[in-house]
Amino acid sequence: MALKAVHVSDIPHLDQVAQTPSRAAVAFSNGVELETQSSFLPAKFMVVGHRGHGMNHLQSADGRMKAFKENTILSFNSAAKHHLDFIEFDVQVTKDDCPVIFHDDFIFSEDDGTVFEKRVTDLTLEEFLSYGPQRGPSRSSGRPLLRKTKDGRILGWLVEHDDSLCTLKEAFESVEPSLGFNIELKFDDHVVYSEDYLARFLGSVLQVVFKYANGRRIIFSTFQPDAALLVKKLQSTYPVFFLTNGGTEIYYDTRRNSLEEAMKLCLEGGLQGIVSEVKAIFRNPAAVSKIKESKLSLLTYGKLNNVAEAVYMQHLMGIEGVIVDLVQEITEAVSDLIRRPEAAEEGLAVEEPKKKPQFSERELSFLLKLIPELMIQL
Repeated sequence: MALKAVHVSDIPHLDQVAQTPSRAAVAFSNGVELETQSSFLPAKFMVVGHRGHGMNHLQSADGRMKAFKENTILSFNSAAKHHLDFIEFDVQVTKDDCPVIFHDDFIFSEDDGTVFEKRVTDLTLEEFLSYGPQRGPSRSSGRPLLRKTKDGRILGWLVEHDDSLCTLKEAFESVEPSLGFNIELKFDDHVVYSEDYLARFLGSVLQVVFKYANGRRIIFSTFQPDAALLVKKLQSTYPVFFLTNGGTEIYYDTRRNSLEEAMKLCLEGGLQGIVSEVKAIFRNPAAVSKIKESKLSLLTYGKLNNVAEAVYMQHLMGIEGVIVDLVQEITEAVSDLIRRPEAAEEGLAVEEPKKKPQFSERELSFLLKLIPELMIQL
């Protein structure tokens, strides 16, 4: 899983990227404000839809994990019907330099009974869009779209509501404009990327963003440390967050192996925040105060974010937002447990909450002390 260190001191000039004039303050609607180029201050606890309405887990018996095809326009606009602040999705760049939205490194398909795989970045845009449901009134079927599970099985990508694959440009044009975009810059952990490749990749993405963003709220995030540093150097309009497992998995690149290393990378590179696997936070809750003292924002992702009580605990810890799969359930829980009580404290008229927290704040405080011990078993 080695990742080559790419030096970014000499950044190539990208003529095709139309830079937006730098501003001292960029105000976002829905309570999110970028006060300076080095801070990202959400005014309320944020809920972010993972790959739109939630990722697809094809082996799961839970139908909610297979309701909408992930990373599609349908999934994004379905998520927008709930009280979401952002959706998160994965962007890769095709062989002919078009940013597309797709999570996996490889596309799996079948021809005459033979399963084959193709790397997304080795496909042209036309080839990429030929898989799965096709556009147009007929909604014809394209090439079969399969998926490889973590245990190595190849399954048909079957969901209740299917949709076509899409480009980043189409997302800007077709998704509810009030919904913010958390654009994850997606790279393969097993590939060594050159500086030239990273610059070309990011240049293609930034060209689309600056042309079509039209005031939409945007956050960039990535697990690739050098890509995070480079996209921050190439633009100053949008915040950049570093994604990390926080030590729950170990990589050759030590910058990926702890929250402490993530903080160091962000502070040295002028990044605005960290997106951590939630288990890493619960195992090391003291890291939250250190991150906040460093003026960095902190979001989390992971399966535990589909549990309302775990989300509520993070709110009490000072974490600024969560990326979730069960969009409807968690947005409703956040509205009931967090936003309604806060509004009431401010003297605003609010409806009675649909449900009460299952734990008192005192009980949650005890659980926060206990959780690091429990997480060792996970």
